[in-house]
Amino acid sequence: MARVYERVALIGLGLIAGSMAHAMKRHGLAGHVAGHARSAETREAARQIGFVDSVHATAAEAVQGADLVVLAVPVGAMSAVAAEIAPHLQPGTTLTDVGSVKQAVIDAVGPHVPESVHFIPSHPLAGTEHSGPYSGFASLFENRWWLLTPPEGADEAAVQRLRSLYEGMGANVDTMEAGHHDMVLAVVSHTPHLIAYTMVGVADHLRRVSQSEVIKYSATGFRDFTRIAASDPTMWRDVFLTNKEATLDVLGRFTEELFVLQRAIRMGDGDHLFDYFTRTRAIRRGIIEAGQDIDAPDFGRGRKG
Repeated sequence: MARVYERVALIGLGLIAGSMAHAMKRHGLAGHVAGHARSAETREAARQIGFVDSVHATAAEAVQGADLVVLAVPVGAMSAVAAEIAPHLQPGTTLTDVGSVKQAVIDAVGPHVPESVHFIPSHPLAGTEHSGPYSGFASLFENRWWLLTPPEGADEAAVQRLRSLYEGMGANVDTMEAGHHDMVLAVVSHTPHLIAYTMVGVADHLRRVSQSEVIKYSATGFRDFTRIAASDPTMWRDVFLTNKEATLDVLGRFTEELFVLQRAIRMGDGDHLFDYFTRTRAIRRGIIEAGQDIDAPDFGRGRKG
């Protein structure tokens, strides 16, 4: 692949930023990758792993001279980071992020962005239950969707350049309006995570099932919930606080559906249950046919290097 950016600054060095760095190096997409993390321990880990070319003590130092800056920090921290780096962004730089919520990021970051900087929020629909600098790997984004939510009037050349970077990492790229993105993600990601956290919490509180039994027999459906519920708590706290309306909307619809199923079980309405499960099974088949998972055990998510 041809080089897309000369100098990329990654602010935050966890799973997503680390995987971006690995992918950019594998495919020759960036000339120099600079990195910053708030934790000295994380900075030292990134230095030892070597997935960035330079590690910086401050975000302001990391972004100097960069033609792409990526905010890979929790949504709740983005406003403060944007305020810190704004005076140090060179004209023509593209500023993006990898947050799971977009309107809140636009509201937090947008006021700090100089007019000469191209602000193009984005979100990779990829991840694992792991976090931290040791969790990244180059193939994370392959055949996964990466959504761009450019504001009205965004520079088209800058948008296409960012698209080229993500496509170079193996991602499928699409554009979407920020508010619509937040509703879509509330359906496909945010509410399922909340339900997973809740189910694991229910098991923890249900004292008729001992902890040893929950762990011993978790090769059933409960295992799927625990994988999702192992995700980074800081990130998910911020997601629910910043995508509140969409998540509550979807959660309300989920509750209504759950009441209908409760009634069907109570009334012995097997026909309703069978029809409902048949419809939902078809959605799973559609995900497999779209290439977003495979029909295999262990969630079809074997880690690739």
